[in-house]
Amino acid sequence: MYFSGYGLVALISFLEISSFALSGFLFWILALFSATLIAVGNVSRWANVAHPILHGAYDKVPGVPFRYTKAGFAKDNRRYLDWLDWIKPEAWIHEHNIMHHYHLGEDEDPDNVENNLQWLIQSKTPMWLRYVFVYAFAGTWKLTYYAPNTLKILENKKRRKLKLEEVKSYEVSPFKKNGAILWKQYILPYFSVKFILIPFLFLPLGLEAVFNVFIITLIAEYIANLHSFLVIVPNHSAEDIYRFDTPHKSQGEFYLRQIMGSVNYNTGSNLIDFGHGWLNYQIEHHLFPNLPLSQYQKLQPLIKDLCKKHNLEYRQESVFKRMYMTIELMVGKTKLLKVNSI
Repeated sequence: MYFSGYGLVALISFLEISSFALSGFLFWILALFSATLIAVGNVSRWANVAHPILHGAYDKVPGVPFRYTKAGFAKDNRRYLDWLDWIKPEAWIHEHNIMHHYHLGEDEDPDNVENNLQWLIQSKTPMWLRYVFVYAFAGTWKLTYYAPNTLKILENKKRRKLKLEEVKSYEVSPFKKNGAILWKQYILPYFSVKFILIPFLFLPLGLEAVFNVFIITLIAEYIANLHSFLVIVPNHSAEDIYRFDTPHKSQGEFYLRQIMGSVNYNTGSNLIDFGHGWLNYQIEHHLFPNLPLSQYQKLQPLIKDLCKKHNLEYRQESVFKRMYMTIELMVGKTKLLKVNSI
């Protein structure tokens, strides 16, 4: 989809300099469609490709190429081929695989939405302005949240080893240490390729084509942020999801928390699952994070039956309903359920 989107952009740009120039209305219809294709490809590369590979989902598959293993995927310069995003793969692995999966719902969980937004929830900001913030944030969250947050988490990993004081806030100034790293290793590589190099590849079709590609890429980026926000954030954020005050004390409690702290979306076909980035099997994924994506379809009925047998709530609802519930949590209208221990 990613390349088909840019292929459509190339076709549009060629038609614009030929005798078959499109009307303004048709141009923008095709431009928005191409932006959507690029956006879906962007999210798919993260959710359907990078996510399972970086969990080691295919490491034990016989004959799998090294570049599709956790040890080889997106390493060093292969980042530009395998998964180029605002997020540095090394930082995301630690933030997601370790801190999120093994501290789900705790204060240590870097993706604890309620915890992260206490500054907004506890503020005197008018409710309507809180909603405006959430909607604006959803369209930029990979750049404004994920990039600096994963850097902060990775920096604190190093600081813990050296027994140094941990970083509490983001540094975005390029004149400060972590701010310089953020710009050099996170922001500029992605920005340079997506918003400079790719548009200028269309220079043979004219400067107008370069400008059009830049605008379409911006639109695609916004759509990709909204799409990824929709399928990722509601997985653990709503008034019926549990928050835990202490670390888990046993393996059994760990697995129980993955069920209590997660929710699934609608499932049922490869197309539905692809659109959700296979994150609609969030319960199964947190129980068995290193499984190939196709196995979650087979595993789901077994987990549902197991939850029913032991009288455990198995949450599964529309992603749009869960998004609404998440937004209500983010603006402070609802709260996570809290439990000290299980």
